[in-house]
Amino acid sequence: MTSPSEFQTAMIVDDHPLFCDALSMTLRTVSNIDEITTADTMQAALTQLEGEAPDVIVLDLNLPDVNGLDGLIRLKTALPNTPVVVVSSMADNRMISSTLRVGASGFVPKHSKRDVFREAFEAIAHGKVFTPENFVPTGEKDGPRTSAEEALSRLGLLTKQQARILQLICEGKLNKQIAYDLSIAETTVKAHVTAIMRKLGVQSRTQAVLIAQEANFANIVRSDETPV
Repeated sequence: MTSPSEFQTAMIVDDHPLFCDALSMTLRTVSNIDEITTADTMQAALTQLEGEAPDVIVLDLNLPDVNGLDGLIRLKTALPNTPVVVVSSMADNRMISSTLRVGASGFVPKHSKRDVFREAFEAIAHGKVFTPENFVPTGEKDGPRTSAEEALSRLGLLTKQQARILQLICEGKLNKQIAYDLSIAETTVKAHVTAIMRKLGVQSRTQAVLIAQEANFANIVRSDETPV
């Protein structure tokens, strides 16, 4: 049986230094994590993550350079196999459901006791999704997901390269221009565009742009990111 000792390294993405310090102490107490790095913006986190990825990422949703769930989407696009635990004071059912839909491995209310963090990391280390006590999934209480939530969920299916191409489509660029910008063949761009439309469930580039705009996609993929 596995244990939270699987997590040896972690990154905390939060712009409050005192909370970062407190959370670092909590993580070391409730798990065997012994190497913790921090970042106070999403761009700083993504820059650090260009090196070796940590075993787990702890994310606050309120960062100066993100809008809504953009930060979570950007992390999951960059590191789809790294679990991300959202720790936030915005702990209503709708927000928790939205974070899980776009790829979070768990949600912990920001001022939870240490036992809750211990339970969360144990669950995630075993491949489970953690939700706080009394959580009711959206649809059972709060109604169907909003159009923005639906858009975020679909965008979360894109690979990093597809996300970059969609951003360029949103900027009005044609396949030939995208191919030049990314140094790939135009036929490769066409294949990616076809995959993007299939994943987004649309029939045209215009419809894809509308979904991207619905989720404020311009903030999800930075223009200076290196495509893979």
